[in-house]
Amino acid sequence: MINRFCVAIAVLTLLLAAAVQAAPVAFVGARVIPVSGPEVADGVLVIDDGEIVAVGSRDEVRIPRDADIVELTSDHVVMPGIVDTHSHIGEIAGADRSGPIQPGVRVVDSLNVRSSGFKRALSGGITTVNVMPGSGHLISGQTIYLKLREANTIDDLLILDGNGQPAGGLKMANGTNSMRDAPFPGTRSKSAALVRQHYIRAQEYRDRMARADANDKPGPDRDLDMETLVEVLDGTRIVHFHSHRHDDLMTAIRLRDEFGFRMVLHHTSEAWRVADEIAAANVPVSLILVDSPGGKLEALNLLDQSAPALEQAGAQVAFHTDDWITDSRYFLRMAAFGIRAGMSRQAALAALTIEGARMLDMGDRVGSLEPGKDADFVILSGDPFSIYSRIEQTWVEGTKRFDLSNEDDRLVAEGGFGALVDDNDGGHGHGHFGGDE
Repeated sequence: MINRFCVAIAVLTLLLAAAVQAAPVAFVGARVIPVSGPEVADGVLVIDDGEIVAVGSRDEVRIPRDADIVELTSDHVVMPGIVDTHSHIGEIAGADRSGPIQPGVRVVDSLNVRSSGFKRALSGGITTVNVMPGSGHLISGQTIYLKLREANTIDDLLILDGNGQPAGGLKMANGTNSMRDAPFPGTRSKSAALVRQHYIRAQEYRDRMARADANDKPGPDRDLDMETLVEVLDGTRIVHFHSHRHDDLMTAIRLRDEFGFRMVLHHTSEAWRVADEIAAANVPVSLILVDSPGGKLEALNLLDQSAPALEQAGAQVAFHTDDWITDSRYFLRMAAFGIRAGMSRQAALAALTIEGARMLDMGDRVGSLEPGKDADFVILSGDPFSIYSRIEQTWVEGTKRFDLSNEDDRLVAEGGFGALVDDNDGGHGHGHFGGDE
């Protein structure tokens, strides 16, 4: 009797679980831009359980019988969630004034999950972001890769690597930002020498660890800075390298070649001067374009022409906001600047999505609309490169995270009194990132 009762309870539990399980959702009628393939008029996107199930034309895609149908118009555009390879949202801080090289510092330890910057990013269609410490150091700390999910703590946003650890890179820089009074370097040559010195120490630390393991003996005392640089040397942590001037770009490439680490060049104001050299070195570029150049002398020659020059040279190119340099809400227009300068439409779309995903080692999960990938996508009122188009919805892993028709979300997107108030009042501010109010 007891066994029958237990079985009945178990069956009832399974039935209830099935009843509350969310049904698939099919978005139909819009122009779909998969990025991984041709654009589809009168397209269909089907998602289920946080993943993309099917993408294609209405004639090609079989919509599940139990799917919820979202009818869109032919003016609407559905495209992958935008990947921002370089941002400073979250009120972050990295290394301090005690020295120019601090790889053991983790930016994740300073992030405020309730910062309004996350909601701004969602209103700009951004779903995946690489949050970086600043560039006032040769090495200012470890970056963190985040998904803009609903969150109560920063752990809810983390992207985990294959070992279950938070994924991220290492922020490095050269040029004028890190040239200051001692103990910081005063010249470009001294900057490069300090970096070489630390990587040589890391090579020696790695070798001592290997010898200790081989001989079953205690290794050297733990050194958080050295452990991080060893991860870079071993290729498990990629370098995100802030650099502007053409000579600084080439110095970064020399360091990469000397120590064999993986690297993405960021900003690259004078990439147009050395586009062929960057492409020949097979170094990806995370590019920024701005409509009002200025701010520092080494960015004097920041030209939109870098985008088509890098594309024509065959380099891998993504865009980034460097938020607040470009407000995350207006990220799409950066790709439009690239197109205006001569970049192809397809390369500009890829630079907002799949190319950035690849630079974060996430190309198998995000950056294009393909079955099996995370259901991260954006619904726009029109073409992504039209100034008249609005981002109407942003979805992350199958959950709607931004909706222009929601009063609070619209306030963040458009601005106004109280629009960017952080949630430091127990969850009642408009900037609350933990969920809808």
